[in-house]
Order: sequence, then C-alpha cells, then structure tokens
Amino acid sequence: MKTETARPEDSGSLVRELKSQATILLCFIGIMWAEELIDNVVFGGGLDRYGIHPRTLVGLSGIPLAPFLHGGFGHLMANTVPLFVLGFFVMLRRRMDFFYVTIASTFIGGLGVWLVGRANTVHVGASIVIFGYLGFLLSRGIFERRLWSILGSLAVFFLYGSALWGVLPGREGISWEGHLFGFFGGVLAARQLSQRAANVTTT
Repeated sequence: MKTETARPEDSGSLVRELKSQATILLCFIGIMWAEELIDNVVFGGGLDRYGIHPRTLVGLSGIPLAPFLHGGFGHLMANTVPLFVLGFFVMLRRRMDFFYVTIASTFIGGLGVWLVGRANTVHVGASIVIFGYLGFLLSRGIFERRLWSILGSLAVFFLYGSALWGVLPGREGISWEGHLFGFFGGVLAARQLSQRAANVTTT
C-alpha cells in the first residue's frame, strides 16, 4: 500500500486560489459600495434612475447597471453578505463559473424584468444576481447528478432555501420579478455549464 502526504506547494496553491477568489468578490462588491457612496454624497440618490425601466427603450440600458445600483445603504448591506457567500460557492470549483453565472443572471434576469415588470417602476439591486447564484447552486446537483454537486445543492438549500419565497409577489417595493428571472438565469447557466462539462468528458 502506498500513501502520499500533501505537499507544501499544494496547500500554498490552495491558499493562493482562495485569496484570488476573495479578491474578485471583494472588488465586485467594492464597486457597488463605491457607487452607492458616490450616489448618496454627490448625486443624492439620483443614479438609481438608471436602473431597469420595464418596456421602455431607455430601460434596456439599465439591465447591466441595475445590479450595481441600490436604494440606499440598507438595501446594499442586506445584499452584501449573501452576495459574498453565494458568489464564493459559485466560484469554489471554477472561477469562470462566477463570471458566467453573473453575466447570465444579469442579462436573462434583467430582460425578464424589462418584459414583465410593472409599468412606471425602476428596478435596481444586486438581488437579481444573488438569486441567479441561488438558482445555479440549487440546480447544479440536478443537472450534473454527481455526489458532491448534489450535496452542495442540499447545503445551499438549507442555508438559503427560505429565500425562494422572494420569487413570489409580496412586499411592495421588492422586485420579485428580478428575483424570479435572476433565478431562471442561474438555472439556465447551470444547465449550460453542465452540458459543456459532459461534452468535454465524453469527447
């Protein structure tokens, strides 16, 4: 029987990877905090008007901007922790998954909001991306059918499963449309990435 011990360079590589992932997430979230600070100090909250305006031509430009805009520091603070935690889980296996899911949930979710959102409203906030991460992590186990993916999906469900109520119409001023379509964007990203992984494995 042969045994192997972990090499120092392996643990060092893991530490560097975790630091890299944390740096990406902190920079992503830091941009949101910097924007909110500038918005409040310089523009008095006026930048929020650049969010998603359903079914208006100008509202389309708000799709890539909406996740970075927030209705005050309270709104941003409520999004910061789940954004970091779920974003870290998305990135844990491959850093590129984070970028892919972020883009997919932003644009698929944003387009869904633009199509079905209530008229004369403006939709802002990183929750569209947070629900995209949630959709990705919960559905990845279903699409991949691998033990660790399934266990990961179950762990995320126990941690954040109660947030799924957010995809239903509820409190006034909460963009359930953003939650719902952001979630769909994450599910579609999980399906696409699992299919790519399967194709690489079988070819």
